[in-house]
Amino acid sequence: MKIKIHFRKDGMTMNITELQSDIRDLKKQKDVTILAHYYQQFSIQEIADFLGDSLGLSRIAKEKANTKYIIFAGVIFMAETASILNQNKKILIPSKEACCSLANYLNGNIVKEYKREYPEIPIVTYVNTTAEVKAESDICCTSSNSVDIVRKISEEFGTNEVLFGPDKNLAEYAEERSGLNIVKMPGDGHCYVHSYLSLDDIKEVEEEHPKTELLVHPECNKDVRDYADYIGSTAGMYNYVKENQKKQNEFIIGTERGLLERMAADFPQNRFYIASEELLCDGMKQNNLHSIKMLLENLENEEYEVRVPEDIAKRAMDPIQKMLEYSI
Repeated sequence: MKIKIHFRKDGMTMNITELQSDIRDLKKQKDVTILAHYYQQFSIQEIADFLGDSLGLSRIAKEKANTKYIIFAGVIFMAETASILNQNKKILIPSKEACCSLANYLNGNIVKEYKREYPEIPIVTYVNTTAEVKAESDICCTSSNSVDIVRKISEEFGTNEVLFGPDKNLAEYAEERSGLNIVKMPGDGHCYVHSYLSLDDIKEVEEEHPKTELLVHPECNKDVRDYADYIGSTAGMYNYVKENQKKQNEFIIGTERGLLERMAADFPQNRFYIASEELLCDGMKQNNLHSIKMLLENLENEEYEVRVPEDIAKRAMDPIQKMLEYSI
């Protein structure tokens, strides 16, 4: 189905409009920047100062958000990364229920166990991890730079093997593209949104819309990746559509619905179809306009502050900085 953005005039939409207006006023009055991930509800994307993927938003928090307060409309590990990069700013999240099931597959103790078992192998962790996991890593990576990162860190350590966690599908993707041996840490880590997408889901959409290109995330299973026309991060998929919108009219989107809604609004001349109706992230959808307004009215409420302790932040900064250096 094609996602259409409707602007209704009933009470429900008026309520959303009023909330958005109140939020825009409050953030100006109180010196607040709102960052929103592409997977957020579209109504939140509309009131954000900046949109992007997880690491991109954390860099924006450091380089462009010149306010005392930053509200991160995403999941908790993203707000933690923003805190690591911005220890002098107050990072807040609208809902403490905004968790990432993928990040929960890995913790600091599990990483230490793998270190003991593989003492000579570098540890690469996805940015979709907690601060304590980053602090135990040699380098971090994103879905877009994972292949380059595993190649460069293996060269630095003089090995053809790396530890990689927590997403098994992204690890497999990096292994295929790099030619290295990648030990998955742990073996079963996955994003339920992406890994549950099947070829049957996709082919059902293709039957109805045969003139499409399929765009999927590297967190998807191998058979889905192999079938896709393009594999990339959320930002990568967005940019692919931006660059190809004139020569290709229709796209099937194999990632969380929020990105499709963003594309439908930004590229209204194109048609977009969700690869499966199940592509919804419960953690991302915990944030809403009401919780953001409440947070703006209670900015000193420590319950919603995300602050990584200084000692962990210092240790976690090194693998993030190394990733940024290797990505130049």
